[in-house]
Amino acid sequence: MTVAGSAQPAGGRESLRIALLSYRGRDHCGGQGVYVRNLSRELARLGHAVDVLAGQPYPTLDDGVRLTPLPSLDLYRDDDPFRLPAPREFRDWIDATEFATMCAAGFPEPLTFSLRAWRHLRRGRQRYDVVHDNQSLGYGLLGIQRAGLPLVATIHHPITVDRRIALADATGWQRLSLRRWYGFLAMQRRVARRLPTLITVSESSRDDIIRDFAVPAQRLRVVPAGIDPEVFRPPAEPDRIPGRIVTTASADVPLKGLVFLLEALAKVRTEHDVHLVVIGKARPGGPLVKALRRLGIEEAVEFRSGLSQDELVTTMQRAEIAVVPSLYEGFSLPAVEMMACATPLIATTGGALPEVVGRDGETALLVPPGDQEALAVALRRLISDEALRARLGRAGHARAHARFTWRAAARATAEVYRTRLHAGGPRAHG
Repeated sequence: MTVAGSAQPAGGRESLRIALLSYRGRDHCGGQGVYVRNLSRELARLGHAVDVLAGQPYPTLDDGVRLTPLPSLDLYRDDDPFRLPAPREFRDWIDATEFATMCAAGFPEPLTFSLRAWRHLRRGRQRYDVVHDNQSLGYGLLGIQRAGLPLVATIHHPITVDRRIALADATGWQRLSLRRWYGFLAMQRRVARRLPTLITVSESSRDDIIRDFAVPAQRLRVVPAGIDPEVFRPPAEPDRIPGRIVTTASADVPLKGLVFLLEALAKVRTEHDVHLVVIGKARPGGPLVKALRRLGIEEAVEFRSGLSQDELVTTMQRAEIAVVPSLYEGFSLPAVEMMACATPLIATTGGALPEVVGRDGETALLVPPGDQEALAVALRRLISDEALRARLGRAGHARAHARFTWRAAARATAEVYRTRLHAGGPRAHG
């Protein structure tokens, strides 16, 4: 990580000073951290000066990108979630708001991070040409906008979708708790409607944002996320492990559809010697642990978390089959990453997945979301057909490398910035 100096013009275009905001940014836990790390790196390589303003867990950044920490109380750290801070840790009213919201079963980080970013930027607002928020959509953004800083925000997908799926799976007191946890969505909806320029990562997400957040279509620009083709690629020597299936789970939540995959795996194991590697964690006592016990397949499933990038790529490269069983995805970086490694993919038709992975039988096998029997049929088909696995692997690799790269995403994002700057000051209406 280095301090970004003065940017040089990229391809004859004027370089920009960019503040990229990320309320949490660890790049091996969830797509937002991956987005911030890779987009900032490619923007810097294009000659722009990029400063990432982030809360904990802080992102890993590459050379040419500067990190400006905006520390929170870090209430959800892995080793001490929902922790009780010592009195000396409270610095101001924003910290008090953060802790009080957590105690009331809400999720405070989008709001409190945006307030810290507003406070930081208003102290020297001439430093940046454009501010780019990565899905905090907190009220502090409206202060940044009122200060006259050109503002762009990325919405990967509206979290209203996560809430609907979580509530449908919950019962009793869990529903009340979930409604409180997702209370920040009212703020995100209000803020999104007042921002003049929004980026999203797929046409499917664009439609969902228009529907759930009531954002006018003309304010939205679709810029797909991507992969680094030098990193996510087929192995130099074929080294697939027979019977290995790989999937990813940034969180143990119903949205990811992993219970349906476990049920499909249990069916397939009666006929084939297969095992599953899950890149992610299972919550103690959560739905995955309960499903493993109910199905009696604990020995057939391995969870791996905290992987380095090289370990992640190797895990994807060595699997015979990759699966994305999600009930909904706004884009799905793991799908593109696994395709880029030429690992044949099974994906559901949830959200943007068909848009991203391509046609059924050409670049992947597609099944309805939440259908364990269809997943089992697709698994049996791929396990039994080596030629099909090879064909889908080659086609998926070609699609991922041709359509989805971080360099292309950075170029398109920079054009959104320039369009926003050309339009002048804030012009959104409520």
